[in-house]
Parts: sequence; C-alpha cells; structure tokens
Amino acid sequence: MSLSAQTDQMLIRAYLGGEEIALQNLIKKHQRQVFTFISLKLKDKYLAEDIFQETFIKVVDSLRAGSYKEEGKFLPWTLRIAHNLCIDYFRKLKRNPKIVDNEGNDLLANIQIFEETYEDKIVKQQTYSSLKSFVIQLPKEQREVVVLRHYAELSFKEISEMTGVSINTALGRMRYALINLRKMMKESLIAI
Repeated sequence: MSLSAQTDQMLIRAYLGGEEIALQNLIKKHQRQVFTFISLKLKDKYLAEDIFQETFIKVVDSLRAGSYKEEGKFLPWTLRIAHNLCIDYFRKLKRNPKIVDNEGNDLLANIQIFEETYEDKIVKQQTYSSLKSFVIQLPKEQREVVVLRHYAELSFKEISEMTGVSINTALGRMRYALINLRKMMKESLIAI
C-alpha cells in the first residue's frame, strides 16, 4: 500500500503494534508540513530542525504512553505540539536574552559575575519571604493575576483566557495589586 493511501490511524496502529517502519512513514508523510510550519514561526533553519526533532520526540513519547486520543487529527495535534515548543523557545529566549558581537559570540558569557555575600543572600531571602506574604494577603483576583504573570510567566492575553476576564480587567487587577503591594511594603518599613 502506498504511503499516501495509508491513513494516520493505520500507521499509528501499526507502529504501536511493533512496526517501526510505520513511524518512519508517518513522519515522512507530514515532515514537510510540520517543518514548514516551524520554519515560518522561527525564521531560523537550524533552530527549526531542532524543534522539528523535539516535536517528533514528543509525538513518539505520547504515542507510546497511549495519550494520543484524537482520531483523524494527527497533523493538527502534531502542529499544536510544534507550536507549544516554539512558544517555549521564545519564552526561554525572553528570559535569557543574548547580546552578541559581529561574530555571534555572547558578550555576557565573558563577564565574571561576583558571588553574593552572605548578608546579600539573607536580605534577598527576607525580601522574597516578605513579598510572598504580601502577595498572599492580596484579594483573590489580584493575587491570581500576580501569580500567573510573575510566577507562571503568562502573558496578559493568556491570563485573560485562563481567568475568563478581558485583558483590560487583568491589567487593572495587576495595577491594583502593585499599588496594594507598594502600600504594604511601605507600612512594613514604617513598622520596623
């Protein structure tokens, strides 16, 4: 039977039945579409190749674990995995920006970072502890937005979708949370 005549479901069943060639056929059947999708998002061929491989590693792991349940929707499911991996890459990049010279060398890699003193560590630990207790004291809606934004690192669009409120409402809750946190911090400094 030709590759195009085999359905995704047939190939998945054959692979799960022990036929490794079925997995190769499944990947071959969709590789152009998946790779093009990733390339358009990342605009970097070599990075796209890495994400492409990572996508199919996740696909294989999910198939083996039996967590693929979307009959007839293999390609959209695979594209969703690829999309999520691209988002993860951009989030990581946003957290760890690189400053490069003309040859592409990371300039910050050559800078020596001095260790914190014991006092600095204690002050930082106390500050984080105080801030955490202040966040816990916020009203539920404000606390939820702060936690999702700063600890889960979600965008305001993702927060609005997750909480079922508009982006403006999420932004407003964050604004009031920050005002309340500043007020609590000032009051705690006065109490000392």
